[in-house]
Amino acid sequence: MALTDQAILEIKGMLLRGELGPGDRLPPEKELSEALGLSRNSLREAVKALELIRVLDVRRGDGTYVTSLEPRLLLEAMSFVVDLHQDSSVLELFEARRILEPGAAVLAGRRAKPEDVEGLWTLLDEVDEDTGVEDLVAHDITFHAAIVAMSGNSYLMSILDGLSSRTLRARIWRGLTEQGAVQRTLSEHRTIVDAIASGDDELVRAVVTSHIGGVERWLHTAGDAPHDLETQHVPDRGA
Repeated sequence: MALTDQAILEIKGMLLRGELGPGDRLPPEKELSEALGLSRNSLREAVKALELIRVLDVRRGDGTYVTSLEPRLLLEAMSFVVDLHQDSSVLELFEARRILEPGAAVLAGRRAKPEDVEGLWTLLDEVDEDTGVEDLVAHDITFHAAIVAMSGNSYLMSILDGLSSRTLRARIWRGLTEQGAVQRTLSEHRTIVDAIASGDDELVRAVVTSHIGGVERWLHTAGDAPHDLETQHVPDRGA
């Protein structure tokens, strides 16, 4: 094992054992390297690597601190990878959403309070069949984010936020080209809220899977449409 990797594992161990926690300042470099039995150079490289993935925050002239370690922060690296492969992997992004989002919706159904469900109905009241495609997609993003937030799982929230916003262009393209996409989306959203209100886990899972799968099926039959998105003048709202 490379010494830098060993240093990373040592710092990870300190976090797992509770010797370091969110917001804590690391001991001075010389002191920490001696305590871990590592060279200062190996420790320095480990700190750089952990800074890149937002585990550590190096403050010049002040010291090195553990970040908040919030899922949103730690999962930024995943969002960066998704950005790099946005067009070539759009189908895979929808596959990932189809696997994860129904589970989040099930959790939302179990944990939803009456006012949460009412909030979803309020969102639906803000759009209708005359709503333009861009406004509909903005609604779609808000609607799905609200459901995932109701799950109470911050990791799912961070992962799905990254996946959902990166599929924005494909959703707009579908709205512009597929007949009846607006009406279908609104109808499916109503079905999802009804299912969440019913408290039926399997029903929730089924309707959310079908809803996300609909866009995925459209992409399969749309040929090269997703790759044409780069040439379209489509606002990046919500991205």
